[in-house]
Amino acid sequence: MASPVVHLPDAQLRPLLAAYDASVRARRWNSILIAACVVVAVALSSVSAEVDPVKFFANLGNFTSYLGRLLHLDSGALVFTDPVEWYWGLARWLRLLAETLLMAYVGTALGAIGAFFLCFLAAANVSPRPWLRVLMRRFCELCRTVPELVFALLFVIAFGLGPMAGVLAVAIHTLGALGKLFAEVVENIDMKPVEGVTATGAHWTAAMRYGALPQTMSNFVSYTLLRFEVNVRGATVMGFVGAGGIGMDLVEAIRKFYYSDVSAILLLIVIAVSVIDTLTGVVRHRLIGLEDRR
Repeated sequence: MASPVVHLPDAQLRPLLAAYDASVRARRWNSILIAACVVVAVALSSVSAEVDPVKFFANLGNFTSYLGRLLHLDSGALVFTDPVEWYWGLARWLRLLAETLLMAYVGTALGAIGAFFLCFLAAANVSPRPWLRVLMRRFCELCRTVPELVFALLFVIAFGLGPMAGVLAVAIHTLGALGKLFAEVVENIDMKPVEGVTATGAHWTAAMRYGALPQTMSNFVSYTLLRFEVNVRGATVMGFVGAGGIGMDLVEAIRKFYYSDVSAILLLIVIAVSVIDTLTGVVRHRLIGLEDRR
């Protein structure tokens, strides 16, 4: 049975409507003020960054025409009409692409191993010493704050051109990024198993091995796979500074205006990254599903 609708007298209803209208106006003015502040901030940042809208739109056609040149061979025909000429360097590019994938794989593995050993020292709930936790946190921040390209340049200067510089750059940046993520995973564990192992008189390492690690391992693997996806793309850019991989041929083709080579290499990279993203995504989802079923 429907309840009757209660109608308030006008004397009571008017103050309520006035208060509601005032609240709506206040929210509206707050929204307008925030939008105005955002517009002013964008305008000021555009001026300091020397962003010229007139120049942008005047030269926009150069960008679109460049994309068009990527789709044409030197003869003027579309690249799709002659795949043999388009992928004349397929054997070399596949070898360099495999080198890039190995750079990302080795760099991710080294970084993940380092992050695994550091994360328990950096986690607030299990770190044996407060000063050690702060030190490990700052170290991870340093590793992930410096851009990978900067590390790659330093290692190219130290060890010369080649994939070794790229592997080291990826490994250090991965250590910093995964160290933070792994430490946050450890901080979210249930401490009762750790306390139970510690109550038996076990050492700190045993408490981490049998109390904390079983709760975190699946998340560690998931984050490592996710980082591997990111590092595959990052390892490609490493070649721009001479750190090996297919990026070296890509930047050379860009500098020499070999348009069809640029599009061929880019297509290979896109396909490789897409396949890796799909495969690692499937593995991560299975890990998450196993964790949920537990």
